[in-house]
Amino acid sequence: MRYGVVLFTSDRGGTPAEVARAAEDAGFDSVAVPEHTHMPVRRESIHPTTGTTDLPDDRYARTLDPWVALATAAAVTTRITLSTAVALPAEHDPIALAKTIASLDHLSGGRVVLGAGFGWNAEELADHGVDRGRRRTVLAEYLGAMRALWSQEEAAFEGEYVKFGPCWAWPKPVRGAGVPVLLGAGGTARTFEWIARHADGWITTPADRDIGDGVRSLRERWQAEGRAGEPQVVALAGKPDPGVLAEWEAAGVTEVLFGLPDRSAEDVTGYIGHLAGKLGLAS
Repeated sequence: MRYGVVLFTSDRGGTPAEVARAAEDAGFDSVAVPEHTHMPVRRESIHPTTGTTDLPDDRYARTLDPWVALATAAAVTTRITLSTAVALPAEHDPIALAKTIASLDHLSGGRVVLGAGFGWNAEELADHGVDRGRRRTVLAEYLGAMRALWSQEEAAFEGEYVKFGPCWAWPKPVRGAGVPVLLGAGGTARTFEWIARHADGWITTPADRDIGDGVRSLRERWQAEGRAGEPQVVALAGKPDPGVLAEWEAAGVTEVLFGLPDRSAEDVTGYIGHLAGKLGLAS
């Protein structure tokens, strides 16, 4: 089982480059960052953690662009996986986003993983012209278009929300199968059905508790769709609990991501070193 860290990026504290370099030096396997393009002041959307329209953290309004952030991390590392937990592809032009992600994957030597979300904030989605009720369909279609651009020499796509005729688009992702796509969403039957059809794995939410049951349900849906191999499963964790980590590994979790505190760069890098020691990582 792999271990990684999540930096809730903002315009303060440790930078993505500092955190990624410290994480790689400490023996971690991955670094992830989130995305919000902006945060509408007036909202009716309920935040999944607070249960109200209140935000749990002011960094939601201060989040850095994830691909710029990960590019700075790529420049100072050589091994660590560069991922999003999660990005919001439905809020971007898929042709341009496919180019951005493929460019980062090319320049980093094939280290990019796209963790994608549907988006909980209806007002944020609406500002990008996306109806909340259609967000799952939009995301599936955008990913299909991006995969066409990543894999086809003369790419073309015909859908309801995106369409383009035969075109050339390079670079292609380093891995022939393209950039892995994981969906970050609650562990429901609907989520697992969507993953089995459109993604390569699941990123849990902080609210998911019975992860073992979720992994089993996902595998059943995966097999029902005729997918080969096993889905990747990335679990979000707080403090490292050896018992919980052993249970998750036995259940089929492939990677665990630990959140980092909103503190100074020195404090965050110190925390990374302390966490690596708790996990017994070899730097």
